[in-house]
Amino acid sequence: MIEKHIKITEEPSLYDRLDEMKTLDIVANINNEDKKVADAVELVLPQVAQVVDETAKRFEKGGRLFYIGAGTSGRLGILDASEIPPTFGMPYDRVIGLIAGGDSAIRKAVEFAEDDTEQAWKDLQEYNITKNDVLIGIAASGTTPYVLGGIADAKKHGILTVGITNNPGSPLATDTDIPIEVNVGPEFLTGSTRMKSGTSQKLVLNMISTALMIRIGRVKGNKMVNMQLSNTKLVDRGTRYIMEELGLNYDEAEKALIKYGSVKRAIDALK
Repeated sequence: MIEKHIKITEEPSLYDRLDEMKTLDIVANINNEDKKVADAVELVLPQVAQVVDETAKRFEKGGRLFYIGAGTSGRLGILDASEIPPTFGMPYDRVIGLIAGGDSAIRKAVEFAEDDTEQAWKDLQEYNITKNDVLIGIAASGTTPYVLGGIADAKKHGILTVGITNNPGSPLATDTDIPIEVNVGPEFLTGSTRMKSGTSQKLVLNMISTALMIRIGRVKGNKMVNMQLSNTKLVDRGTRYIMEELGLNYDEAEKALIKYGSVKRAIDALK
């Protein structure tokens, strides 16, 4: 099936003689290709919304969200997962990103790690994944063995599976419960899916995690009222949120924030 599948992500670039282009032309042409990404993502918004709603249902029952991927796709999943606790004050074990080759692969490529069809499920079992959870496989090609193996095993155990891929009709799309197929076309640099494909994955992941946090009540109005106060910038931001909401001066708002430990708790206590 993989061999017969036509990979749009591997098709020749619409541009040639890149090494002969002027620098401004290179970056302008990359920018022209990047402009196509948001339009491609727009076409899959119904599927993205479905993922958010289904995940929210499971989160309310204590479920979790897992990302699995290799290379750029795996790193993007880890990036998104790592930003949930500081941004929304969620525990680190509610949104979890896993990459083929383990944590060392975040910085350096681990040879042939993505070719292991059994390792993803082994990685997931370390977290005792259950049918209350959601598994999102991320693979531009839609054929990454590490991801496909994890998805197949998850489905056998009744876990909701989602596939984010840039090749419509790929095995990842056909093997998941909810496929998100973002066709961004050929890359500017032939086959370099860290470019448009990766950008589209980042956009989709941003949508899923942010909308999920909104749905489960981690946002008030348009503010990150549950963010961790882990540095001076965030303390200042939280203080200004409280000032705006309660009409306090800066010192009063800062004292309230420090006393209650979060914007939400401070507002709930003083409003």
